[in-house]
Order: sequence, then structure tokens, then C-alpha cells
Amino acid sequence: MRPTPGWLGDLAGRRVLEVGCGAASTARWLATQGALPVAFDLSAGMLRHAAEAADRTGVRVPLVQADALALPFADRSFDLACTAFGAIPFVDDSAALLAEVNRVLRPGGRWVFSVTHPMRWIFLDDPGEGGLTAVHSYFDRSPYVEQGESGVATYVEQHRTLGDRIRELVGVGFRLLDLVEPEWPEGHEGIWGQWSPLRGRLFPGTAIFVTEKPAE
Repeated sequence: MRPTPGWLGDLAGRRVLEVGCGAASTARWLATQGALPVAFDLSAGMLRHAAEAADRTGVRVPLVQADALALPFADRSFDLACTAFGAIPFVDDSAALLAEVNRVLRPGGRWVFSVTHPMRWIFLDDPGEGGLTAVHSYFDRSPYVEQGESGVATYVEQHRTLGDRIRELVGVGFRLLDLVEPEWPEGHEGIWGQWSPLRGRLFPGTAIFVTEKPAE
């Protein structure tokens, strides 16, 4: 999912940080809108995919391997920051991540990010009827963990409620401008993983937080 200009404001000539960029598709789109993006991710493998995509498309952006909890950027070095499902659900201390983003944004800069809607935590990842029955507590903050044969965690996703997210944002100094819960598009009948029209027409799949670092 790409942020829209309406959420990010004017993009031309603005320095934008894509947080947890994966293959950096958002950063490449931002470059086509006249922005000056920098994309970072912890995974070297994902950054290789980003470099390969740059070769295919001819749209190149600076790629940085970095930890979201210790950004290698100076204070107030970006006008905007955004991420589409990147980094935030995968760190235990998401408040520390938000504080780092706040640090590298100039006053008045926006921070826009999307995560899987916390309501989805309640249900199984089943696009059919099995995914319509509540089986987990919305208030259970235990992480979802997948382990390999050796018992080592191979995938970890943290759960926060909407209230948790808002309190973390406000706690590190952001101002919430909007909370967008996109409705299932009319006429879209595709199924992808847990996403389906059956579930999408009943409850949201995505939460988008539009925030701002207050101007001094």
C-alpha cells in the first residue's frame, strides 16, 4: 500500500524516509512524484530485492541497511517519513522506534504508517468462513511466533491495540491527524492470503496512522 499525497502533503523536493522498506516500492513511487526518498531495511535480502527492482524499473533510490531502533541519520534530517506495513509490528519496543522516527524528522514533518488492523488479531488467518469467528482476545499482547525445526524463532509479530499505538505516538511527541480504516473496494473479488471480500466487507484489514511532529 502506497501513501497518498493527501496523507503526506506536498512531495516535490521533500526528503522522505521509508522505514522498513522491504523491496522499496514506496520509495521508488515517491521518487516518481518528485520527492527525494531514502529507503532503509534491516534485511540485506530485502535490500537485494530493492536493488533488483531498481534495475528493472530504472528508478533508483538510496538504500541503507539499518536498525529501526538506532537510525544512522542526523536529527531533523527528513521532511516526511512513512512505511507500508514495515518494521513497526516486528520490533518489541515500538515506542523506541517511534522516538527514533520523531528524532530524524524536522518540526512540522509528517509520519504516516500502515499496519494490519489490530482487529485482525482476534480472528484466524482464514479468508473463508473460518476467519469470521473470534478466537483470540483483542487485549492479548502476546506476540505471534513461528519457529524453525531447531526451535529458533523465524518470524515474530507483535500485537498492539489501537489505543496502544495512539498512546505510543503521543508519548514520543507526535500529534495524531487521522486514523484511516480503508473499506473493502467495491467490485474487488480477489483473495490473497487472509485478505478476502468476505472478511473485508465486515471489518477492516488495515489501519493507517497519519501523524505530525508539532512545529516549534
